[in-house]
Amino acid sequence: MSPDELVYLGILAASIPVGFLFRYLSPPVKQGAALLLGLIISIATCGIHTLHSFFTVLGTWLIIKITWRNAPALSLGWTFLYLLFFRLVTWFGLPQPTPFANAIQLLLTLKMVSLANEVQSYHLEKKKEVSDFTKSPVVGGLSHEPSLCDIISYSYCYVGIMTGPFFRYQTYADWLQQSSPLSLPGKEPCLQRLKMVPIYGALFMAVNFVFPLSYVRTEEFLEHNYFYRFFYMVAIFFVFRMRFYSAWCGAEAGCISAGLGCYPQGALSKPGGGPTVKYSPDPDTVVEYDFKTIQNIDCYNTDFCVKVRHGMRYWNMTVQWWLHHYIYPNAPFRAYALRAGWTMLISAYWHGLHIGYYLSFLTIPLCIAAESAMEASIRARLGPKGQNIFDWIHWFLKMRAYDYMCMGFVLLKASDTINYWSSIYFIIHIIAVVCIGVGQMMRGGKKRERRERGEGEKQDVVREKAE
Repeated sequence: MSPDELVYLGILAASIPVGFLFRYLSPPVKQGAALLLGLIISIATCGIHTLHSFFTVLGTWLIIKITWRNAPALSLGWTFLYLLFFRLVTWFGLPQPTPFANAIQLLLTLKMVSLANEVQSYHLEKKKEVSDFTKSPVVGGLSHEPSLCDIISYSYCYVGIMTGPFFRYQTYADWLQQSSPLSLPGKEPCLQRLKMVPIYGALFMAVNFVFPLSYVRTEEFLEHNYFYRFFYMVAIFFVFRMRFYSAWCGAEAGCISAGLGCYPQGALSKPGGGPTVKYSPDPDTVVEYDFKTIQNIDCYNTDFCVKVRHGMRYWNMTVQWWLHHYIYPNAPFRAYALRAGWTMLISAYWHGLHIGYYLSFLTIPLCIAAESAMEASIRARLGPKGQNIFDWIHWFLKMRAYDYMCMGFVLLKASDTINYWSSIYFIIHIIAVVCIGVGQMMRGGKKRERRERGEGEKQDVVREKAE
């Protein structure tokens, strides 16, 4: 493990026992202590680069104060433009930010855009209440507009400050105002989330040792046979998954120990978004709680869901919620594949400027179009047994597609990504294009068959009338 990874691991490990201590604090003390600890982590790991995140917060606050109505669009533009400046600071003679500053900046971008949307919703609902003389039924809405101090406290809250998961301001406010945090579940769900982490960590280190990513960039790698080169991406994506499974399960455990994102099961919470319905428990019944609001990874479904589009739902789930609510609805396209492409483009930009991100993320819409074409043209015509076989083949190809796209995500450079993909003859791109072509041809044949059947039926009717 690299020194940076050891620092991340240390912060994650320390956040879990610290979280349990926060359950004993009153709301004002909890807010101040969480802010202080977050600032200590930021300054210790980022140094002077902490100013980048501070300027982002200050800019968002000014936008909200000046024009809350246009705040969502302006905050998105502000934070994303600042991301561009942040990544190109060396062009202006400024020092290169640390990886820790990059991690904080990424999560802060999500938080600031979400905050602007929450504040706009708050003001719109208040105006509606005044005009309708009724209390708004909105779920998970703000009770007041956050002050600058509140926004800074939310931005630098130590929970998940570098590792995630993303959570809305309302989730943070609910955490501060928990009436009896010591009575909420903590130890058992925390252990449940951590039980597989040692296995994921051991598998990560073992497979990474046998299949190092750096070997892909060597001339010697290209001398191996095709099947070895093809299998290498399977091993790399396995390492990639184990690394993030370990990190995100640990990050979730840090949230659970502090009680962040703990809501009654009846609230039907969504990862990232929080409760989706108003829930008033019966005083005579025992309330069951969950931590779905801060769930960032579903390891089982990531591996075993059938479709490419479903795989995205179970990976980095809180960020997927953010993309689905703030980017996807505003895409300048109507078709699902094009909207998905737009969303993936924004996601790639959020991750960084490396071309490998764009090559990987923009392959997803092609895969989605391919699976949609095959489902409509082939799966729909099969019986239950045939559909089961189709789904297993679909799952296998889905995993290979993610293996393939992962290579761009980890190799980063366009040349390295293209060199690897060309070494396996762009197999996933070719399969996707062939599937789309076959689907279109079979769909066209089906339409002709339907048209010919219709014309035949018309001729039969004419003959019957003539007779």
